[in-house]
Amino acid sequence: MNDGQLQRVEQVKQFLEGSEALEFRGLSAEEKYKWTETVLVRFSYLRLKKAEKGVIRRYIQKVTGYSRAQVSRLIREYKRTGWLKKTEYRRHQFPRMYTPSDVILLARTDELHGWLSGPATKKVMEREYGVYGQAKFENISRISASHLYNLRKSNTYRGMTRRFTMTRPTVSKIGERAKPDPKGQPGYIRIDTVHQGDLNRYKGVYHINTVDEVTQWEIIASVERISEAYLVPILESMLVQFPFVIRGFHSDNGSEFVNHIVARLLNKMLIRFTKSRPRQSNDNGLVETKNGSVVRKQLGYAYIPQRCAELINEFNRDYFNPYINFHRPCFFPVSVIDHKGKIRKTYPYDEVMPPYEKLKSLPEAESCLRPMITFEALDAIANQMSDNQFAERMVKARSNLFQQISRFANWVA
Repeated sequence: MNDGQLQRVEQVKQFLEGSEALEFRGLSAEEKYKWTETVLVRFSYLRLKKAEKGVIRRYIQKVTGYSRAQVSRLIREYKRTGWLKKTEYRRHQFPRMYTPSDVILLARTDELHGWLSGPATKKVMEREYGVYGQAKFENISRISASHLYNLRKSNTYRGMTRRFTMTRPTVSKIGERAKPDPKGQPGYIRIDTVHQGDLNRYKGVYHINTVDEVTQWEIIASVERISEAYLVPILESMLVQFPFVIRGFHSDNGSEFVNHIVARLLNKMLIRFTKSRPRQSNDNGLVETKNGSVVRKQLGYAYIPQRCAELINEFNRDYFNPYINFHRPCFFPVSVIDHKGKIRKTYPYDEVMPPYEKLKSLPEAESCLRPMITFEALDAIANQMSDNQFAERMVKARSNLFQQISRFANWVA
């Protein structure tokens, strides 16, 4: 900056009064320090009067853009040393303990032993030096297990090794890993999917099976695909088909149910969402046994086209689900403690009954029913036909269903 024409304090004062609206930019930090030192020397700042010093301070503030405190620090530094120079920041660096040759030894050891853990690798290098007398391992053998991982991230190490690891699955935080404890109350359902075969790389229909843990009340529905567009509407319709209030929803760890869409649906309905625990195969065992003894037994294993999902749902709603819940007896376990103190489950004949009879036998069962649902209305459904009569009706409807599915499959082919 060329301001050599300003030689007296009065001139500087007039300059400040005439440049109040101006703003100075473009000077680097080093140039500001050098210019400030030049101004302080030109006006003999240390011999000026107090008012004159204030003018020079404002002048420096105006041109450099520094605050009043920063200008004061610069002036103090000038008084102390007689010059101004910006201090260069120097980052502290620790001395390097492990050389590239040490990193090469580490990389070679990892390759030979298959990338062991840090403590195990450190022990190998300690043995190389201490037990087998390999002098080149003297320095690297003193490394800490934690710093060993730092060397593995260095460019030297990565240039020496090529290690490939399998993709690790992400842990989903949706749902709670727990086994539901209904405490003898209905409303804690288990859910699972059953795939109805493939044909020429075409996927078949999917069955959604839901079972109440206490009463074994079962609702089955079918969807074309396992996706949000199909699952959410069918889940909503299935949950309202249970005659009692749903309090819990338990599934395995499949992504068709463990996702944000299903979680929001259950949260809206105030239903607790749990999922199976690792290494606990019985957490969802009830619905899995029902997949074989009910779904597979009635619908088989053969391929059913996805377009037939609506036909199957009509059969499920009108025949299959009422048959399962009102006319098909189930075994209900009774827990007993043997002489060794172990809990064992028995299946007495007196506890063999349809799910509806089990629901009625529960204490205070009426309090568990959904609003607008009464046992009088359910009794009318249960007593409309005998077990054999309704089973015969269901078998005929199933036969008609398979004929329609066969005609549809032949037409598509």
